[in-house]
Amino acid sequence: MNYGNIKHYDIADGEGVRVTLFVSGCTNCCPGCFQPETWDFNYGKPYTKETEQEILEALKPGYIQGLTLLGGEPFEPENQRELVHLLKKVKETYPDKDIWSYTGFILDQDLLEGGRRHCEVTDEMLSYIDVLVDGPFKQEQKNISLAFRGSENQRVIDLKKSLQEKEVILYLE
Repeated sequence: MNYGNIKHYDIADGEGVRVTLFVSGCTNCCPGCFQPETWDFNYGKPYTKETEQEILEALKPGYIQGLTLLGGEPFEPENQRELVHLLKKVKETYPDKDIWSYTGFILDQDLLEGGRRHCEVTDEMLSYIDVLVDGPFKQEQKNISLAFRGSENQRVIDLKKSLQEKEVILYLE
């Protein structure tokens, strides 16, 4: 897996001050995407043990609320297979910090069992995520006044409650 960027102090991609990891590779290729360079799976730098250590170290300060995964696309199966290990370590090391993830896929159509982006690690990966922002960016539904999303079709989902209740429960309207 490659990644394009790590932000150590991000206040735009989830609540509070966050560490964000921008992974490379996306097959959604949404028109109007704010980072089309990350569609390429070879964009950026290789994700290594040192990269993982940098993220874990950046999460250490008490004022950091958590980690956010962005892309590219964290839920491309080849990215999931690497990210699941990072998310497990984050939850073990910092159980009080939250994890947000963005995806252009739709939770109940693409990521749950039987979905087109469900693979052998998807259920475990989803179990570590607190808030999931799902849905492709749609230029015709762009709305810059929305919190934590770019177009009106996207949902900010309370993933823990949704998985427990087996229905989509929104974190924010």
